[in-house]
Amino acid sequence: MSLKLFDLTGRRALITGSSQGIGYALAEGLGRAGASIVLNGRRREAVEEAAARLASEGIAVDVAIFDVTDINAVRDGVERIESEIGAIDILVNNAGIQRRAPLETYPAETWSEIMRANVDSVFFVGQAVARHMIARGRGKIVNIASLQAQAARYSIAPYTATKGAVLNLTRGMCTDWARHGLQVNAIGPGYFETPLNQALVDDPKFTEWLKTRTPTGRWGRVEELQGAAIFLASAASDFVNGQIVYVDGGVLATL
Repeated sequence: MSLKLFDLTGRRALITGSSQGIGYALAEGLGRAGASIVLNGRRREAVEEAAARLASEGIAVDVAIFDVTDINAVRDGVERIESEIGAIDILVNNAGIQRRAPLETYPAETWSEIMRANVDSVFFVGQAVARHMIARGRGKIVNIASLQAQAARYSIAPYTATKGAVLNLTRGMCTDWARHGLQVNAIGPGYFETPLNQALVDDPKFTEWLKTRTPTGRWGRVEELQGAAIFLASAASDFVNGQIVYVDGGVLATL
């Protein structure tokens, strides 16, 4: 019985920004747990290549090409999934970007860009999907935040602001939508080897600092986020709501 709590057979999951990195790893993990997957991104070729890799594992997969920062594209894209592919039972709001620069010289247009990608997208896609979930009386939403929702680091203050917003938007979604049968939670990854962090991965000085700063003593592997995602997407978390699960190797636990 306990293992059945984590079984996602018969569920469909939409993962935004899922052609590579964390998004792809989460799609793979949810697919291996039994879910049908809808991959999303702006570049059709990259998304379809990712879909082919999942399909080669025997995972049922479809693609939805739309820009999560465009409200009209989001609404049209979600409606197309619901009408042509099927009901979205699980949403993972993963799409996001990083733009590093000292705060005193950070361009206003870049501030707007990172806010659209990291915060507006969570609201746009979350709202569009939740309207259908509310009508059905059930649904799981997992927002991808960051340990930077709680801790800042030089040159990424705007990114930190966006992830703090995602954390509190998760709480707000829970507050508004739990009464309709939805569970809305977040995952807060620590430092993982991803394309978003490639510049840091390639920096020996930063990697050495990271190893001494992280109790686990290494970079995270994206596959190590799959367990938390499966838990938050499954019946095992039916009374877990408005929470953030940090998967960070212990960074936030220690000075």
